[in-house]
Amino acid sequence: MTGPSGTDPMTDLHAPAATSTSGSYAAESSDSRSLGEIVGDLSNDLTTLVKQELELARTELKAEASKAGKGAGMLGGAGVAGLLALILASFALSYLLDNWMPVELAFLITTLLWAIVGAVLAARGRAELKKTNPQLPKTQQTLKEDAAWARAQKS
Repeated sequence: MTGPSGTDPMTDLHAPAATSTSGSYAAESSDSRSLGEIVGDLSNDLTTLVKQELELARTELKAEASKAGKGAGMLGGAGVAGLLALILASFALSYLLDNWMPVELAFLITTLLWAIVGAVLAARGRAELKKTNPQLPKTQQTLKEDAAWARAQKS
């Protein structure tokens, strides 16, 4: 079946509508979509945009959480080492004051070794935590671009 212009109306959806009385076509606008189609397209674009932004934020947060996890683990290790140093220092002091024997010197050396391990872990953990960037720079940049895009669509 063909329409008045010789084209199939089912395949040529963007053809202008013919008037019934004069046979001429109605004035064509620059965008032939209806208001409902425009709102639907805008809604779909906005939904896609929000999903992409959330995915980007999730990816960035996962990377930053991994960095923070390393630093926190090292600080946890430093806490354990500090606790062991305190326990061993207490034993060393107790033996030193109680027996006055060389075994105390061994406990003191062990305590100093644990204190050194704790200091190294604390320094490395602190350095790892300083490397993290919780501001999510890529997400901030794309959000700015999205806002500019939305303003351009509005006008």
